[in-house]
Amino acid sequence: MNELEYDSRRLRDFVAGQARGFTRRDLLVLSAAAGAGALLPSGPATAAASPIVKPLPPELFRSLGTNAETRWSSLKDVGYYVPVDRFFVRNHTSTPVIEAATWSLSVFGSGLRGGPVSFTLDQLRALPAVTVSAAVECAGNGRSYFASQQGNTVSGTAWTLGAIGVARWRGVRLSTVLRRAGLSRHAVDVQPVGLDANFVSGGVDLGPVRRPFPIEKALDDVILAYEMNGVDLPADHGYPVRAIVPGWIGIASIKWVGGIEVSAEPLFSPWNTQFYRLFGPAYPVEGRPFDAQVVKSAFELDAGAVFEAGKRTVLTGRSWSAHAPIRTVEVSTDGGATWRRARFYGASPGHVWQRWELPWTPAAGAHELLARATDAHGNTQPDATVHNTLGYLFDAVVRVPVTAA
Repeated sequence: MNELEYDSRRLRDFVAGQARGFTRRDLLVLSAAAGAGALLPSGPATAAASPIVKPLPPELFRSLGTNAETRWSSLKDVGYYVPVDRFFVRNHTSTPVIEAATWSLSVFGSGLRGGPVSFTLDQLRALPAVTVSAAVECAGNGRSYFASQQGNTVSGTAWTLGAIGVARWRGVRLSTVLRRAGLSRHAVDVQPVGLDANFVSGGVDLGPVRRPFPIEKALDDVILAYEMNGVDLPADHGYPVRAIVPGWIGIASIKWVGGIEVSAEPLFSPWNTQFYRLFGPAYPVEGRPFDAQVVKSAFELDAGAVFEAGKRTVLTGRSWSAHAPIRTVEVSTDGGATWRRARFYGASPGHVWQRWELPWTPAAGAHELLARATDAHGNTQPDATVHNTLGYLFDAVVRVPVTAA
């Protein structure tokens, strides 16, 4: 099922009052908190002193409270997949440390033929396994550019472009688990539920992080992953088991999954009603639904980088789209006055993103680098992104200042 089609249908259900798990009354409470400036989707009301387990050296990450953003300069020459030690972290609260021996997965709900069914980690590992190449990307990736490039006010974590990572995920197909649990033909929605602490903001307890998707998607390509790049999932990335929902925004790929609700009626949560919708003057009052990310490009360097004037260098970067493989990438080294096509290189397993390069001999002085990608469906990066108040889906060409001396 097309993601926008699904969310549009669910919006009609929600407006009609056919809501379970999160009602319009709940939404009014949250909206009132948001109107008072108390509710932001970027983090909990209080955070632990160390909400992320793994080291966050400043040459690899920008630390953002409960979150950590990958520095693009750290991805130069590392290959197609993002190493675990520099894969970005998006937490709503703090990383839980879970013991595999005591963990189990409960599959339950009206979309099953019988009662709840539990799986241990060993039982999941005994099922037929698959490995997929997939990106996890926060819906707010690029959010800071709404303010810095467009002068828009938005709320949420001020990501640049480092809230994305591509990895090899190994696990069991969700369809296999659902059928083992006794999937009913009446099932319509599936909702993984995380084991991290309840998300509390503005005094409102939103419960565990969760977000539904349609049974059609669940039976298509979703996996329950227990390995990442050939090793057990690290704690910050969902150990012992997380969902991987290819092509959809990162919030769908719930970490630390402890339960999966399978429902014979529409499911809702704050993460598909109040958050992860497009609000603002350009959108309906109830917001526009979305699930897939947009076209983006990033240079493998930090803003403000200094090059040696008159010396040939090779600019490198990556471009990606959730809708189709990248077809072309154009690069400008003079603020957009002229453009040259970049050369693609390297394998692209799953066509998740494309690496590219362009030779450049900079003259002394200040320069502004731009990269603009177009995918195989003709989606391309615009000069500006339509403003939305939560700062999602920034797809405009990013301007990167550098200097040659």
